[in-house]
Amino acid sequence: MTDKPKKRKFEVGEGESIDSCLSRMQSEGYMPVRRMEEPIFKEEKINGSIEVVPYGKKIVFEGKLI
Repeated sequence: MTDKPKKRKFEVGEGESIDSCLSRMQSEGYMPVRRMEEPIFKEEKINGSIEVVPYGKKIVFEGKLI
């Protein structure tokens, strides 16, 4: 018998909708308890200097075992 962890993080993949991520969580037996958004940055060369600019965001849901 394999024991599932009580809490698990689910990341919304690139090209995946939030609804499909939530459906994936539910099919694995988890319900969302927390949503976290983290900014993604990239380095760009602007006017000869390298600057860090916002590039996107990563959405992660924390799921609790049902």
